[in-house]
Amino acid sequence: MVEAFAVASGKGGTGKTTTTLALGMALAEDHDVTVVDADTGMANLLFHAGLDDADTTLHDLLLTDREATVDDAAYDRFGMRVVPCGTSLAAFENADPARLRDVVAELARDTDVLLLDSPAALGSKSAVLPLVLADRSVVVLEPTIPALSDALKVQEYARSYGTATAGVLFNKVRDEAGVDRVADRASEYFGGETLATVPATETARTARRAGEPLLAHAPTCPAATAYREAASRIDVRDGDEADVAARFRSAVVPETP
Repeated sequence: MVEAFAVASGKGGTGKTTTTLALGMALAEDHDVTVVDADTGMANLLFHAGLDDADTTLHDLLLTDREATVDDAAYDRFGMRVVPCGTSLAAFENADPARLRDVVAELARDTDVLLLDSPAALGSKSAVLPLVLADRSVVVLEPTIPALSDALKVQEYARSYGTATAGVLFNKVRDEAGVDRVADRASEYFGGETLATVPATETARTARRAGEPLLAHAPTCPAATAYREAASRIDVRDGDEADVAARFRSAVVPETP
């Protein structure tokens, strides 16, 4: 029943977290959605969702001797379930990233769409596992050739583990011509359509300061409209409900690329 998407990019600062929450809110109009901050080392989704005081986070679920349940770490926010990750260095060091497979398998029992806010780099198991667990990826990049090159590295790795492409989302766009110069290459290289072109906006920063996703903070702004367009182009597929837990738990923990 569930389909998992990794929201990924080749570098930090592209607006992955803003994108993850925006797509989540838009998709939640028609589906049960669960958003997971799978960036266990550099988490910041909790700030975007007003959960910086959350008592239980993903870090607690990744402990070998864990006592918390997924329900403890899943918060109903903005029409979806949100599983934030903590920002404590000690909690990160104690967490076992391989346990993300089990956590995702548990969450998958009670949702239609899983959105994994993924780390930008490929330097560790915790960074690449969300891509391995996902059925498809949404690639977020700014419209420059270097950004395209970085994102291609991420996509190449994802495909090596069977993760397909849902599409490419150009974010923080100031120059439409810049998108035109790289969009054809993105379509050719990534094999997925351009989901949307999201304009650069100061509103994304004010939304974060307010502890709200962009679509909650400024639902009619041009960027919010673009994110809804992107969500409308993602055709969520039904999976085999009986095989959900086994599918995620059987995912191989990759070696560091």
